[in-house]
Amino acid sequence: MQAPLPVGKLPMEMLARLLQRYAHADPRVVVGPEVGEDAAAIAMGDRYLVVKTDPITFATDEIGWYVVNVNANDIATRGATPRWFLCTLLLPEGRTDASLVDEIFAQVSQACSHLGVALCGGHTEITYGLDRPVAVGVMLGEVEEDRLVSTRGIQPGDALVLTKGIAVEGTAIIARELDSDLRERFSPAFLERCRQFLREPGISVVRDAQIATQAAQVHAMHDPTEGGLATALRELATAGRVGLRVREEAIPILPETRALCAHLGLDPLGLIASGALLIAVAPGDAARVVAALEGEGIRASAIGEATPDQEELVLIGPEGTERPLPLFPRDELARLFG
Repeated sequence: MQAPLPVGKLPMEMLARLLQRYAHADPRVVVGPEVGEDAAAIAMGDRYLVVKTDPITFATDEIGWYVVNVNANDIATRGATPRWFLCTLLLPEGRTDASLVDEIFAQVSQACSHLGVALCGGHTEITYGLDRPVAVGVMLGEVEEDRLVSTRGIQPGDALVLTKGIAVEGTAIIARELDSDLRERFSPAFLERCRQFLREPGISVVRDAQIATQAAQVHAMHDPTEGGLATALRELATAGRVGLRVREEAIPILPETRALCAHLGLDPLGLIASGALLIAVAPGDAARVVAALEGEGIRASAIGEATPDQEELVLIGPEGTERPLPLFPRDELARLFG
């Protein structure tokens, strides 16, 4: 028997091999299944239908808010507007009552209303073998033909802009799921700030993407999620067939995230990171994009650039020291909970 795979995303090389072997081409699929691509785009006359599915498996608190927003984020990375949402809820046998179901439905409804999205279908059941709720979302959106953005659109020389800060989602999940364990080390006020990262600065990047695409011609966008910023950078480089040079000191890490990670022995670069958005633009447009985002109250930083050498995945430290971009076989949150 082969060794079991670890919790988390499939290794990129395995996923690429599976997609190459089993995915079927269709001329109307403009952006299909590829490593690093956040959502599919399908030609529908004068515009593209953009489609994404993503589960929520780490979080249990506010799972309905998570599942809507993380799926909407990937629609936004295409330059598209999220429109319609479907959700499958799998709820644990013996642990589910009517109030839990109502609470999750209310969270989904609130998140959809916040984004102007219509909840239009799904499926809900009590399932044996689960110890917590699992939510699987499907988000659909649309974008005009000339405004579609793909991850593979990044070009050598492009500047990389990152919004908000890394591991916003990871910070919120840790504070919500491990509250009682953390109270011996951190104050209630500190933990409440971490919990509220779910909404402030927030795990949504829909506004981030809209502001960036209005400010300049965006070549690529990517949503760092499971595996953190380091994995997202690798996915971006793989999709665009470029190298990346990233300045470690330019990567924004909020103080609460830094403190939690230091206490728990986690590397923020590998911690689940919805809430941040990677944006690739021409070097001359980076300052304009950063200014537009910060003018709307969204922190943004230019953190690096793309290079022609696909093998060059470099993290530049203090005083110009260089090291390879870290590789995380699984998300730091999975390692913590495991």
